[in-house]
Parts: sequence; structure tokens; C-alpha cells
Amino acid sequence: MRCAAASDLVFARPRAPRSGQGREPPLTVHHLNQLLLVCSLVLLVAVAAVRISSRSGLPSLLVYLGIGIVMGQDGLGHIHFDSAAVTQVMGYAALVVILAEGGLGTKWKEVRPVLSSAAVLATAGVAVSVGVTAAGAHYLVGLDWRQSLIIGAVVSSTDAAAVFSVLRRIPLPARVTGTLEAESGFNDAPVVILVVAFSTAGPVEHWYMLIGEIALELAIGAAVGLAVGLVGSWGLKHVALPASGLYPIAVLAIAISAYAAGALGHGSGFLAVYLASMVLGNAKLPHWPATRGFAEGLGWIAQIGMFVLLGLLVTPHELGDDIVPALVIGLILTMVARPLSVVLSLTPFRVPWQEQTLMSWAGLRGAVPIILATIPMVNGVDGSRRIFNLVFVLVVVYTLVQGPTLPWLARKLRLGEKGEAADLGIESAPLERLRGHLLSVSIPEESRMHGVEIAELRLPSGSAVTLVVREGKSFVPLPSTVLRRGDELLVVATDPVRDSAEARLRAVAHGGKLASWLGTDGAEDSGGAQAGGPKPGSARSGGSRSGGSRSGGSR
Repeated sequence: MRCAAASDLVFARPRAPRSGQGREPPLTVHHLNQLLLVCSLVLLVAVAAVRISSRSGLPSLLVYLGIGIVMGQDGLGHIHFDSAAVTQVMGYAALVVILAEGGLGTKWKEVRPVLSSAAVLATAGVAVSVGVTAAGAHYLVGLDWRQSLIIGAVVSSTDAAAVFSVLRRIPLPARVTGTLEAESGFNDAPVVILVVAFSTAGPVEHWYMLIGEIALELAIGAAVGLAVGLVGSWGLKHVALPASGLYPIAVLAIAISAYAAGALGHGSGFLAVYLASMVLGNAKLPHWPATRGFAEGLGWIAQIGMFVLLGLLVTPHELGDDIVPALVIGLILTMVARPLSVVLSLTPFRVPWQEQTLMSWAGLRGAVPIILATIPMVNGVDGSRRIFNLVFVLVVVYTLVQGPTLPWLARKLRLGEKGEAADLGIESAPLERLRGHLLSVSIPEESRMHGVEIAELRLPSGSAVTLVVREGKSFVPLPSTVLRRGDELLVVATDPVRDSAEARLRAVAHGGKLASWLGTDGAEDSGGAQAGGPKPGSARSGGSRSGGSRSGGSR
């Protein structure tokens, strides 16, 4: 069996209507005004929902789905929308943007130590989850094997946006955060391939050929993503753009081109866009906080639009008969399949049981499973509408159960305690004619730079702190000026010492004024720009990415 590439979508092209027959009226300015009003109101309600969900602990995706249901045919809006094909295409487009935003925010220093375990969890763990869930759906719910395998594959993909919308206020260990982020970025690709394969007409056979197909598509996607990310980051570093607002556009365009190139090359476009974005996100690009904010805004719009569209597609009065079967399948997934996949995947890497427990419960399902449930609908699989309804109920109910309890579980497992010092938010703006850089530095609350004098920073020759902004007031510091949490600094550095100056700032932020004695002098993060590396066995300096912290730089 030859399954289609994970990112390829092929639909029949409708015939053009004859003259005067079946032609829809053109979109007028009046229609546009109504559309803009409705869309702007939906966005405002969705933004307000984020505030509400952050206080209640409920993932905002449930509110977005609710908006779509209220606007749908069973709600107040009475909008009749039943195009699974349009939903699938728009969902894929939104998923590309969400994966790009997630990759840009992934820190390589957190992912690198857990890359192997996350890859195993996203591949072998997915296989375990699919098999256990499918067996439960077949023997306990009575679905045939094709439908059971489709549901097992669809619900095996985790959603990082749903997980971290709940856990963003809890400082988890870097190993847990890195594993969850990498898993959510990696597992979409094999899951999409499995769903497409199980939804293809004809019997599912020759499983070993399917495994080879998955491995080939993942390899092509990984190669394309890394290549595009490396070439794109090199280009953005060496080609100065005339306006800072062009950098975010260029970064997103490079990331999306990785998806398209991977998909057209019969590889996994989703893996390609995630890896390309991760390379770009760790490349110390100019104007990084602006780029990060732009990508985060697009990611929110993609999530809102995707969930509202999925809410429109569902028909609530058809869900009654599927609630109990969905709860049974979800119980198997949550209490058996997910924990078993985590234990089998992470035990060989000696991950503590507390972290395994949290990651087992943190397998939240978001929009991705609901989008993937449209694939069998488009392909005309028998019972595909019921599959969609089962997945919809499962995602809503178990997100409602797991979301609010995740912070409580993290505290009970003592994984929500205060972690290491927070990284600095640093934005770099190139001063091309002066052959230098202006670094805008924000000192977060947990930084050990608090209490350090300017002279104790020991910045390399060719760099200096030129301005301090404290409580809304700016002043030129003296060598004896003591830095405080919440300060914003402007540091000027010549081109040759730019990397070593940033590495030194990050080292002091993590090690304090004794950073050099502790070995955290930033040589490793500077890429060799600073002489005298850390002593053997010393701690590494934090963060190697300009502006990579979510604390953000000054604007």
C-alpha cells in the first residue's frame, strides 16, 4: 500500500457553472462590512475568553469551540456549515502557523537533552497509544477495525497549546517542558500519516511497508526543515533589511516555505515547518522580540479561527448517542494508552516516575485531533461522521477534566516549585553604519543580576551599558550603579564582541557577580567569541538565543 504524503491534500475540482446557472452573487462592500463586523466581534470575545480561562484554569479552546457552536445551525447564529473539505484545508493552514509559532518559541537548550526521549515518545509512544486505544474502541465500543484504528490514530496527537495554556504559570523542570514541547511538535507528523493511511480506500495491509513509508516521509521532512532553517537564518543574519517590520514577515515566510517544500517533496511538511522554525528561533536573529510577538499573534488568530470553524462544523443534536462511547474511548486513552506509552518510552531514559506521571496526565488533545477527524469524512470512510462526533466529545470532555487539574497535580508531585533563575530578554538591533549593535536587556524578577553593580558585569572591551530605565525613568549609569529587578538596560556593543557581550550578560543573570568563579562565563553560548571557556565540570550559562525568553525584551 502506498499512502499519500502527510501534507498532501487532493480534492476534486468543481466544474465551472454555465453562464447564468448556479452562479453565486458577488461579494459586495455591504457583505464585506458585515463580515468584518462579525469577525472583529468574534476576535474580541475570544481575546476576553483568554483572560477568563487564565483565571479559571480552563483551556481557552473550549470557549472558541463554544463560539462556533453558538454561531452554528443549532445555535443563535443559525449558520449552516457542513464542508469537511474546507475545514480540513483551513485546519491544515492553521496548524502550519501554530507549529511555526511553537517551533520559534522552543529553546534548543531545553530540547537538546531530551531530544531522544521525545522522539521515541512521538513515534513508538504513538504506536502504543494507537494500538491500545483502537483495541478498546473495537472490543468495548463495537467499532470495526478501520474505524477503531482511525480513532486511535486521531486522538494520539497531543496539543502543546492546550497544555501550556494551563501550565504557563507553573515553572516546571526543563526536562518536562522540553519533552512536552518536542513531543507535541514531532508527533503530529506520524499521526497525520497514519490517519491518511487508515482512511485510504482498500484494506490496510503490509504494516511493515507503512512503517517504512512513515520513516521515509519523516526523514525527508526533517532534512528539508533543517536545511531551510539553516539557510534562512544565515540569510537573515547577513542580509540587512531596510525596516524592522520586515524581519517577522521574512521569518514566517521561511518557516511556511519549509512546510510547502517538505509536502511537495513527499515528506512530512509538519515536521519540516517545526524544525525550520526551531532553527530560526535559536539563531539570534535581529529584532527577535518583535518577530516572536508577531508569530504569537498569528498563532492566536490561527487557533481562534480553527476552533470556531470546528464549532461550526459540529451538529450538537447529533452528539447524544455518542457521548457514552466517547467517554469510554477517552477513559481508555487517558488511563491506559497514554500512561503505558509514556512508561514504555521514557523508562529506558531513567525519567523519574513523578515526571512520567505528570506527562501521562498532560497529554491534552486540542484542535489537531478534531481536524484529523475530517480526513475520513473527506475520503468517504463509512461511519466517518460518527468518528468526528466521537472525537469532538472526547476532546471537549477530557480537556475539561484534565486542564484544571494539571497545576494541582504538578504541585502534588512537587514539580511546580521555583526553578532556576529566569533568562534575560534581550533584543538586538543592528547599527549597520556604525558596525555595532544596540542590545535592549530586560532583567526579570528571578534574575541573579539583581544587586550587581555595572562594573561587576565585566563586559568585554568594546561594549558598555549606556542607559538604565527604572520605574519609567531613564538615567546614565555610573560604574557603581546597582542593577535592580525590572530594570531595562541599553548596551552598545561593537560587531566583534556582540556575541560575547550577550553571553556575559546571560552568565551574570544566571550566576550573579560570581559567574566567572562558578564557571558560567558564557563562553559556550557565545560560540567561541569569548576567550577562556568554562572550567571542566562547571555549570553551563543559560540561554543561547537572543530574546528567547517569554519574559520578552523592551519594546
